[in-house]
Amino acid sequence: MTMRIAVAGVGKRSVKVLGYLRAAMPEMQIVGYVDPSAAMLRQLCTENTPPAFDDVGAMLSRTQADLLFVGSPNHLHLDHITAGLRAGIRVFSEKPIVTTLDQTWELASLLREYGADQLMVGLVLRYAPQIKDLNKALAAGHLGRIVSLEANEHIEPQHGGFFMRDWRRYTRYSGGFMLEKCCHDIDLYHMMTGSRVLRAASFGGRKTFTPENAPSSNQHNDLYHATPSLWQTTDDPFQSDADIIDHQNAIMQFENGITMSFHTNLNVPDESRHFCIVGTKGMAEGDLQRGYLRVTDAATNDRILDVDYTKNPDAQIDHYGSDKQMAIELADYLRGTGNNLKVSVVDAIEAGISAMALDQARQTGEVVDLTETWARLDGFDLRGSSAHHED
Repeated sequence: MTMRIAVAGVGKRSVKVLGYLRAAMPEMQIVGYVDPSAAMLRQLCTENTPPAFDDVGAMLSRTQADLLFVGSPNHLHLDHITAGLRAGIRVFSEKPIVTTLDQTWELASLLREYGADQLMVGLVLRYAPQIKDLNKALAAGHLGRIVSLEANEHIEPQHGGFFMRDWRRYTRYSGGFMLEKCCHDIDLYHMMTGSRVLRAASFGGRKTFTPENAPSSNQHNDLYHATPSLWQTTDDPFQSDADIIDHQNAIMQFENGITMSFHTNLNVPDESRHFCIVGTKGMAEGDLQRGYLRVTDAATNDRILDVDYTKNPDAQIDHYGSDKQMAIELADYLRGTGNNLKVSVVDAIEAGISAMALDQARQTGEVVDLTETWARLDGFDLRGSSAHHED
């Protein structure tokens, strides 16, 4: 049976995920798209070009799609998700699904009406092989009760330059760097702790991608322009009108008392995506970028697990193998032959709220307490929500 997919936003991320989904789901057919430029369309549709539409509502009314794939810029996600839900079809949205707290409550209301199981989200890191092995170690009790964590996301200069040249440089489009880039990681911390951020403090700003640091005579121009931007592009990452940060430090306390520190920087020549989880019985240390996971017993110093993922070709591409694995599981889920996905829309909402709180703390210089925010979200009862809307 054909899976008819309508696409909102034909950018690099859409092409990547839909390419993997097509490999896992050959019966998939793209029946229409909305994108004023659609620069990547040829890579997605190598033979038959689907019809273009001016807006998502018109596309859905004319294509009889089974699924709306939302890969548009972040600030458009809620409008496009809303159109899909009101059309009575399932929706897959790239992260972050919303960019503000007000949008969060709008989305929660929609999901309470149409069912949280109608919306799937592209938070991918839970699908990585390191995280699969980490979950086994946590379930086996090798760490005991988790006490504290530290983590980072250190981003190479060419990617940092891309952020400062792309539409993502504007908070009004992206929601801010912490939400746009680090919500993947925050989702993992929620998973690792089995809890949510309760209190957050954060400091940061932009000190690298500023005019005084601009290379002279276009020196290193190839580095900072290595990743092309497709929309709202500016040429010089050091002279740009960006309002996102290029470095940030944060500390968090979770609802269950676990504490954590986090650091991100957009100009790190030796990239890493490191985490260290310390428990009462042991520790787990890993790095998604550098490709390892080690679990060590605290009392004996015995190495319980030591895996080198650089020897696994699948773990070296596209979010450490996560994109491919997510597409495989998404295909089974859409067919009705697979289990629930590893990450839910509620997980995505919670990661987004925590990311927004970290930016609020950075902007105000105050510790942000999320007690009332989580109470309001829990009032929607989205984890028990399924589709029940009747047209």
